[in-house]
Amino acid sequence: MKSAVDVKEAVRALKEGGVIACPTEAVWGLSCDPDNDEALAHLMRMKERDPAKGVILVAASIQQFQPWLNQLPLELHAPLAASWPGPNTWLVPDNGRSHGLVRGAHQSVALRVTDHPLMKALCEAFDGPLVSTSANRAGDPPAMSAEEVASIFGDEIAAIVAGELGGNAKPSTIKDLVTGKIMRS
Repeated sequence: MKSAVDVKEAVRALKEGGVIACPTEAVWGLSCDPDNDEALAHLMRMKERDPAKGVILVAASIQQFQPWLNQLPLELHAPLAASWPGPNTWLVPDNGRSHGLVRGAHQSVALRVTDHPLMKALCEAFDGPLVSTSANRAGDPPAMSAEEVASIFGDEIAAIVAGELGGNAKPSTIKDLVTGKIMRS
């Protein structure tokens, strides 16, 4: 198994276009630069994920999402601010900022401000949001340990970040910001 790396080494791998594995609030995840075409395509191939599904972006703060929120009506900012940081992913109308593989076939982008200390540190050190998607092949259960991630993906991963899961029993709730509809509870 690859030896675990620290945040600085993980950010170097991200900036070089790599896909990294890291613990999140509930499961192990895969992350990459949300603006890097090659990294996003590699991530989709690794997961065998339908590109139409899109992926979630996580950030260290709501400020890191300002480019995605700058055309959002003011009244729609309140639910975001009230629920972040935390296990709440919001489907926010895309203002044209999102990469096609991040958005998928949707007119919205999935955003979450993380409360996981390691994910927050990664986003801060990267100086922006990161893709965060479960570490698994499409249809399989998500990895729950670094060892499991390594056995699934091997050399397809640029780095495995040392750390622990956040202790949440399940992945984040996903809600549509405009309609309030719960897409995943």
